[in-house]
Amino acid sequence: MARESMQFDVVVVGGGPAGLAAAIRLKQLAAQEAVELGVCVIEKGSEIGAHILSGAVMDPRALGELFPDWKALGAPLKTPVSEDRFLFLTQSGSLRVPGLLLPECFRNHGNYVVSLGNVCRWLGQQAEALGVEIYPGFAAAEVLYDDKGGVRGVATGDMGVGRDGRPTDQYQPGIELHSKYVFFAEGCRGHLGRQLMERYRLNANSDPQVYGIGLKELWEIEPKKHQAGLVIHSAGWPLDADTYGGSFLYHMEDNLVSVGFVVGLAYTNPYLDPYEEFQRYKTHPNVRIFFEGGKRIAYGARAIAAGGLMSLPKLTFPGGCLVGDEAGFLNASRIKGSHAAIKSGMLAAEAAFVALRAGRSADELDAYSAAFQESWLFDELYRARNFKQWMSKGLYSGTVMVGVEQTLLGGKFPWTLHHGHADHECLRPASECEPIDYPKADGKLTFDRLSSVFVSNTNHEENQPCHLILKDATVPVALNLAKYAGPENRYCPAGVYEFVKNNDGTDRLQINAQNCVHCKTCDIKDPTQNIVWVTPQGGGGPNYPNM
Repeated sequence: MARESMQFDVVVVGGGPAGLAAAIRLKQLAAQEAVELGVCVIEKGSEIGAHILSGAVMDPRALGELFPDWKALGAPLKTPVSEDRFLFLTQSGSLRVPGLLLPECFRNHGNYVVSLGNVCRWLGQQAEALGVEIYPGFAAAEVLYDDKGGVRGVATGDMGVGRDGRPTDQYQPGIELHSKYVFFAEGCRGHLGRQLMERYRLNANSDPQVYGIGLKELWEIEPKKHQAGLVIHSAGWPLDADTYGGSFLYHMEDNLVSVGFVVGLAYTNPYLDPYEEFQRYKTHPNVRIFFEGGKRIAYGARAIAAGGLMSLPKLTFPGGCLVGDEAGFLNASRIKGSHAAIKSGMLAAEAAFVALRAGRSADELDAYSAAFQESWLFDELYRARNFKQWMSKGLYSGTVMVGVEQTLLGGKFPWTLHHGHADHECLRPASECEPIDYPKADGKLTFDRLSSVFVSNTNHEENQPCHLILKDATVPVALNLAKYAGPENRYCPAGVYEFVKNNDGTDRLQINAQNCVHCKTCDIKDPTQNIVWVTPQGGGGPNYPNM
């Protein structure tokens, strides 16, 4: 069946903060100039916000530029930060950093504890009110190119394809969305963004991107334990001093607390299990006191691009650009990215609007890159450019150097440090590492993977092709299991990968794709880069409430 096509001025792939901010800004500019502009946002989640996962403490600076009257418009930033705490944890105790010694990046006065998913739902409403066409449940599966090699649009995935790759009775071909410019805002390790980086060599002059996996739960706790606006970060236990990571614990409104754990994916021990480290963290005496007597409501996980300024790729290519965490605008030192995503989307939109008004299309939006270089966002990321590099040197020496650079030098360290390796290159053979014994889940404070996937509301149409592709089906057993003790079943936070025995006693990797929460960790951490995450049928995946 032939695919239908639709024509727009700008197509935005992804309904997160960057993509929605870009679409909104385009429509705002069009209204100011009294011109017609066709802007479309497609989102693979079942609704706007369904796949959004973040801590989150939000800096409202960029939102204030997009909507100066965001408070009057009812934006869901309801809980201002009331107190900051930073703890260094040992197995049984903690050391609190005095407020006067906290670097600026950990001071959150003027910021808000939010559900980023709800912020995106609100942004989606504002976008639609301005005339943006939003299509949730449609996954961009293919980049379309013109005869000169530039991007001319995207195609959504076919629906109703069976597990065997053949059309079923419910088959519907994807739709081609043609446009003068395409903004890619898929988030961290976007499926199409990865292809574009390879095709146009966008990261040829950048350091390797480095990632973390962020795991999060939403709890309703006892009212007497709740302090609206309390923000607690920690480092140290349960991770060793050589493994990058830490926690967040944010008190929202209505007795809700979001708690999460981040593990840098450059870890070396293949026995390390980020999911189990998160569960173990909650048993610490200074942490469990908040959750005893409470109820877990939701769970999710998502990879985070943490390389910062030195890992940013080239942002533009013929016919399109990268915005938000698709490019890696997260400021890891502040543990914040939503304000950067919004600002990057606005900058790209302003460059595209000027180009469209000049009658241009399918060329490079060089003005976007230039505007970023002159923006407060560049200055912020420049000051934090060495954060991840310092912390990769170990918890204690890294903390000292971050304190010196951020507190004493204001981010103006005279040298720039660089990342030397991609995360998948860092695993050591299992024979050189100690196994880690994780305690069994108790079902009250700590939980197993499958019960966690259940409360993520994850669902995929079972009769569809597996969206987790193995380049070589022999590698998981012949190399990963033999050399690295099968890290797939530990780095995945959703129980997707499982080594099982065949009837003849041999091993095989079983892929439970229906469990996938779209975190992209497998695509990043697989030591041979044998796993490729491709987009599943639109509308599948998690359905996060208030995350």
